Amino acid sequence: MKIYVAGIGPGSPEDITPAVLAAVKESDVIVGYKYYFQFITPYLNPGTECVDTGMKKERDRAEQAFRLAEEGKTVCVISSGDAGIYGMAPLIYEMKMQRHFDIEIISLPGISAFQKAAALLGAPMGHDFCVISLSDLMTPWSLIEKRIKAAAMGDFITAVYNPKSNGRYWQLHRLKEIFIQERKPDTVVGYVRQAGRMDEEVKITTLEEFDPEDVDMFTVVIIGNSQSYRWNGKFITPRGYYNEQVDEGKNIGQSIMIKSFQTIRAELKNPNVELWRLWPMLHAIHTTADFEMEKLLWLDDMATEKLFDKVKNGRIKVIITDVSMVAAGIRKGALERLGIEVYSYINDSRGAEMAKTLNITRAQAGIRLALEDYPEGKGVLFAFGNAPTAMLELCDLIRKGKCMPEGIVGAPVGFVHVEESKHAVKSFRNIPKILIDGRKGGSNLAATLVNSILTYDDAEQLKPGRDL
Repeated sequence: MKIYVAGIGPGSPEDITPAVLAAVKESDVIVGYKYYFQFITPYLNPGTECVDTGMKKERDRAEQAFRLAEEGKTVCVISSGDAGIYGMAPLIYEMKMQRHFDIEIISLPGISAFQKAAALLGAPMGHDFCVISLSDLMTPWSLIEKRIKAAAMGDFITAVYNPKSNGRYWQLHRLKEIFIQERKPDTVVGYVRQAGRMDEEVKITTLEEFDPEDVDMFTVVIIGNSQSYRWNGKFITPRGYYNEQVDEGKNIGQSIMIKSFQTIRAELKNPNVELWRLWPMLHAIHTTADFEMEKLLWLDDMATEKLFDKVKNGRIKVIITDVSMVAAGIRKGALERLGIEVYSYINDSRGAEMAKTLNITRAQAGIRLALEDYPEGKGVLFAFGNAPTAMLELCDLIRKGKCMPEGIVGAPVGFVHVEESKHAVKSFRNIPKILIDGRKGGSNLAATLVNSILTYDDAEQLKPGRDL
């Protein structure tokens, strides 16, 4: 006496495994929902009986299978996809255990609908994933929602079964609402209707653009993780082997920095910020290990992108820093690659004499000297990481119409005139600026913010550190 529990795959003949075909041919009786008989009829022996127990009659189906097996017949209970995934296998085993049937159970795996859908979409399941059913027939919605939240927070690639039916119309909308609180709006989403069947439809979109109304009960939805991307019409989630080989083979420091940025992004209170804001934020937190930078970073609208465009178009030719420590922290490889020079006038002998004569700080004198060499600040990005007096000097010259720099990075640190200098800079609306609000700052912060500008073309792939 024997019962096969077989997954017949999503519906296409080529997706039925040889083991399942052999079991179907061996069996005297096929038990299942009548809709699925059409997929195995060509493989049945003459005289094989097909017993339909109707939709939502899983317990009746299992009981019928055991009755037939006790009559000495070889029975095959079929499920779509894999019988062990939302299929008949668990129920068959439970019934055998509880009723002490002396019948051999053989479970045969099949290709699940999410696997077929994933193959049609490309390679979305390349890392840790979970599968969630939105059907609340057997599971209360409160528990389903907990699982959805855990998947969204855990950055799991998530396949969604039973996304919709006539009576279940709002649950997928709620799932999207939960995911968009935890994931970027441009997270890749793919969905496949009737995978492997005649009416097959394959679509790829983003979490923000995904419309739950475009889905029916025959659809499998797959939501990517933070590393998933679209390429050449395909949905791909990298496993990490390729990047690890390339990154670590060329530059171990860059590989460490990439992993650090990924960790920081995962721990941000609000990871769904614009790329031009996110990129300098990641640099600032990476440099300081201070997540308060998420709140303290201040930028003009699109500032990082605007400043990078000036770099790319050759409008920014020179970076002037208030102190030499800022200059030392700016990536030499990036400066060389982009053809940009960096100077600090803090140790210029002319500045010491000017400071003494005019009773100003050497940092202030350095700004005046810079404008003698670069009149009106044309082609100059100013970066401040120490001296608020230097930044206030620049503001005074701008206000008097003597200077119009290409941009300003402002991160002076301390307790005297620091916050005032930052407020002063903000008033110049036509100059793109990146600042650290409040008392915090420092040469390392100013340098890393400059580096975020120089490497902004690496931001979309979240791949920092190529100039290390």
